[in-house]
Amino acid sequence: MESLLAAVASALAEADSDSATDSDTDSEPFGWPARWQVLTTVSVELQALLATGASPELVALIEDIVTQLADGVANSRRHRVELAELAHRVLGIHARACAAARPDPVRLADWLLDLQLEHPDAPDVGLAAYAGPLDDDGLAHYRDRAVALFAPLPVIGFGETGRYDRARWALLRVMEELAEYTDDVDLQLLVLTKDLSSGWHYLQVATVLRDNGRSEEALEWVRRGLGAVGGRGAALRLIDLAVEEHLRRGAPQQAVEVCREAFLTRPSLEVYLKARALVVHTDDWPPLRAELVEHLVRDGGRLAVEVYRRIVEVELARRGIGEQDLLVEWLHRLRGLQPDAFGDYLDHIRSRHAADRDLLDELTRRGF
Repeated sequence: MESLLAAVASALAEADSDSATDSDTDSEPFGWPARWQVLTTVSVELQALLATGASPELVALIEDIVTQLADGVANSRRHRVELAELAHRVLGIHARACAAARPDPVRLADWLLDLQLEHPDAPDVGLAAYAGPLDDDGLAHYRDRAVALFAPLPVIGFGETGRYDRARWALLRVMEELAEYTDDVDLQLLVLTKDLSSGWHYLQVATVLRDNGRSEEALEWVRRGLGAVGGRGAALRLIDLAVEEHLRRGAPQQAVEVCREAFLTRPSLEVYLKARALVVHTDDWPPLRAELVEHLVRDGGRLAVEVYRRIVEVELARRGIGEQDLLVEWLHRLRGLQPDAFGDYLDHIRSRHAADRDLLDELTRRGF
């Protein structure tokens, strides 16, 4: 067995030397093809040894070889892909050896975790392959160690650039695999809440909570997300999630309030239409509409004018009987906001609604 370990060490050492000098050619008797043949032969011999019977000694040997190959991946420039594939293959042999030999589960958990953390370029460890030999004790130890290492990592705050150094990336990969294997929502959330650099990350957290029946927490994360994004980015998706959840909970007024607060934070036609759709056929719509429009007037500025125009266009297209007075009043307000450009805008309205004699007559009667 020791000869296999020495053969791997020698082949990798010579490969490293060739990578440095760039003298590696197929024609050389000790070039990469010859050394690759040595490495692949070792993997075949490990499988043959496993077929004759697994033992703790064989498990330990395979672990040493996997570690050597992981080092080779990190140190090689020219053969990283081949070495990574071979390391993955040998790790599969290790999993089968552990299933047969049943090493100490806690020691196995430590080795699997150390392999990934000390060798960020190591092959991915699939915990499902080790379900038997790890058993409950080994998996619990693996989880406790991983969480203890991951939990103190700083959170990437909103607008910050992610600090994914090799150590953090390795831990993140461990935690993601662990959360997926155990189907543990709390672990998934621990991973997600370490990166809050954008509103989409808040949305991910809220969605996971919503999908797992944790409604109150989901709505709290929506609130936090909306506070962070200030009406930009993922704001509309966050609003949608909150509205849907409030309606599902039988709280339509809370859904309206989400839209109202979002509009007052950053006016937009999209949020206006969401609020309108929720209450347009109720007595709550006229006062809410008046509040939203008044906010635009007070807010002023180019953004407010553009939103105001778009809202007027929507209401022109959707207006019902008896709403002419309100539309004309809105036009008065818009003229006050942008008097120099109002004439062109009014001509645009008249052109678009040339067939609507009632509207045109009302505009003329009101002095437009």
